[in-house]
Amino acid sequence: MNAEKYLDIKPEVAKALKKRAPVVALESTILSHGMPFPENLGFAAQVEDVIRQEGAVPVTMALIDGRIKVGLDEESLRVMCEAKNVGKVSRRDFAVYLAEKKTGATTVASTMMCAAAAGIKIFATGGIGGVHRGGEVSMDISADLQELGNTPVAVVCAGAKQILDIGRTLEYLETMGVPVIGNGTYEFPAFYCRNSGHKLDLAAKDEAEIARIIKTSADLGLKGGILIGNPCPEEYAKDFNEMEVVIRQAMAMADAKGIHGKALTPFLLATIVDLTGGESLKTNIQLALNNARCAAKIAVELSKL
Repeated sequence: MNAEKYLDIKPEVAKALKKRAPVVALESTILSHGMPFPENLGFAAQVEDVIRQEGAVPVTMALIDGRIKVGLDEESLRVMCEAKNVGKVSRRDFAVYLAEKKTGATTVASTMMCAAAAGIKIFATGGIGGVHRGGEVSMDISADLQELGNTPVAVVCAGAKQILDIGRTLEYLETMGVPVIGNGTYEFPAFYCRNSGHKLDLAAKDEAEIARIIKTSADLGLKGGILIGNPCPEEYAKDFNEMEVVIRQAMAMADAKGIHGKALTPFLLATIVDLTGGESLKTNIQLALNNARCAAKIAVELSKL
């Protein structure tokens, strides 16, 4: 993607990139479409602080007024958190939002695009999108998976969102040639839950090992990214079977309302928050902070290489 003329890189970020200092990309969809206001505003500050505490520079992405914002100031962060007329931008929407000068929050796929355009190698998110349940019929498959197969950015996540078909998501990633590494675990995490029932081929012992794998992949010029599954902290993790009951209830509500496509995931996540009395939001926040911490540690190790 030739995006240089559209990039607005925050001075602090530009300085860090020039020095090859550790930098971590962050998405904005988790702010605009994943959490309510004003909790999301507090989270935005908190997640950036976590990254700074580990010695890296946080870089939240967004599309604003026809520009790719690589790092947001306080005013822009508030705009994304208040989410008034803020769309959800994936790859298919990217050029339209820039050309029309619309404001859009970046998903995993579009954040990877922004990161790659700016030369950022590490990105922390909550959970990736994937193959939706029933996706073998509906063909509802997140663009995140194609992006992981084509864009050389390493993504730290708490697995795939549990609302998805995790088995088929992993099969899709294998087909796309995307390495999936567990951070200290052979079990692929399921967002709110540490376990999914799906095993991985590699459990890295620490962030330094993950950094070496990322560096080797870059040295080889391999296409695509690397996915790092980082389990939710144990004290905040939910029971898989209990969450399945909640998720199926939320999906039934979505079916009854005819909600599908890009509106489905935000609806399901918001409904799950309601059905769990806010407990799922607490878990979502903690796993995202944990992923940011992991990504920052990887970025620091990668900068040493």
